[in-house]
Amino acid sequence: MDLATLQSLLTAVAGVRVACVGDVMIDRFVYGEVSRTSPEAPVAVLARGRETTMLGGAGNVARNVAALGGLAALTGVIGDDAAANEALGLIGAEAGMEGHLVAERGRPTTVKTRYVAAGQQLLRVDSEDSRPAGKETEARLVTAVRHAAGGAGAILLSDYGKGAVTPAVIEACLTAARASGAVLIVDSKARSFARYGAADIVKPNAAELASATDLPTETDAEVEAALTRALDLSRARAVLVTRAAKGMSLAVRGQGVRHFPGRPREVFDVSGAGDTALAALGLALAAKASHEDAVAFALLASGVVVGKAGTAVATPHELIEAELTAHMAPAEAKVVMPAQMAQKAAAWRAQGLKVGFTNGCFDILHKGHVAYLAQARAWCDRLIVGVNSDRSVRALKGEGRPVNDLESRALVLAGLGFVDLVAPFDEDTPVALIKAARPDVLIKGADYTVEGVVGHDMVASWGGEVKLAPIVEGYSTTAAIARMIEKA
Repeated sequence: MDLATLQSLLTAVAGVRVACVGDVMIDRFVYGEVSRTSPEAPVAVLARGRETTMLGGAGNVARNVAALGGLAALTGVIGDDAAANEALGLIGAEAGMEGHLVAERGRPTTVKTRYVAAGQQLLRVDSEDSRPAGKETEARLVTAVRHAAGGAGAILLSDYGKGAVTPAVIEACLTAARASGAVLIVDSKARSFARYGAADIVKPNAAELASATDLPTETDAEVEAALTRALDLSRARAVLVTRAAKGMSLAVRGQGVRHFPGRPREVFDVSGAGDTALAALGLALAAKASHEDAVAFALLASGVVVGKAGTAVATPHELIEAELTAHMAPAEAKVVMPAQMAQKAAAWRAQGLKVGFTNGCFDILHKGHVAYLAQARAWCDRLIVGVNSDRSVRALKGEGRPVNDLESRALVLAGLGFVDLVAPFDEDTPVALIKAARPDVLIKGADYTVEGVVGHDMVASWGGEVKLAPIVEGYSTTAAIARMIEKA
């Protein structure tokens, strides 16, 4: 998808109503640090830190619809417990979302709690009752579907097998779609796609498609055969399979199969990526986009959220940024301005990652620089390198420096695998950058003292630390320049 098409589509989806129906749940993430194992059993001990809570399942689909600019009408089942009140509060706090939830007495609200340390999920604990909704609840759900679907351009049905998606609810969605002309898209965890009748699109992932067809889904040819089989076994008009890094493949009845390759992404967390894809796909089709543009939109949005922690959403700004970045070389994409650096550092910290910062001129990159930066990266999960502008280098080193201009120095640094972000600065010191990045670890060479490191007091004030990396003797830019002059 080119940038002009993306911007046009983002304008078209603004304010479009989408009904999000299905299993509503709460996703809770508990972040902490692990530094020891329990003396009672061979398990890690998590020192609990912060906690985040958001809507999951059909609720996450609705969150993504709203984040992309649509109006999400959410329908599903909750319990009569404290988590139900939490879910209602989360809906009320979201702009662009309205709730049509049905409470069932005696039923717990589905809650998934994940425990995370150093960006890795240690454990997930589920609280749920997967029995089908009771008859009275089901009848109220059918009524809620009719209200939610009024004026909707798409109905998105999320079947996680938690009891909300009963035959009567499926029929209510089909009826509402026929009455309004809305597109009905089903995200199914069920083994049989036939239960969804003549849905417009069924959207499994590769494993779910394999389970539903008893066919392998690794190669393009295998996926084509499985998609053809899925259409034979169901009345769906189309089947779209999500294939992680391989992209997506779409089979439309009577039109064959088309493959949409994915883009290489840094994958941090795949939680909820399928919900994002469903939301983007449905919103685009509701705005009358073509299948091709809708799938490209879904690929772009899901690619954004896999780089985030937890059950995340994609915003129009992030989609535009991702599309722009896709046309840059990988090294170019790492070179950012201070505002972007601050946003990225904040996002990394929100993911439970330790952010490190160092800075320098890095005029002629040599063995000593490489060893220093490798050590710096070993002390953190993500490393930001501040690099002096040409004016700043001249102020520090004198006329004739730098040998290499800022663009060259920044790109060479960004080309190193252990450098995650490069931020140029024009001031004589990196104080402003450090304040914006708020690193957990500030790194300088061992030729400094901790007290002599610029910004050490700021970093200490927010609980960070200063590390001094060993210097490789005999290697420096000044020495390299002197040797070149001698040889000349």
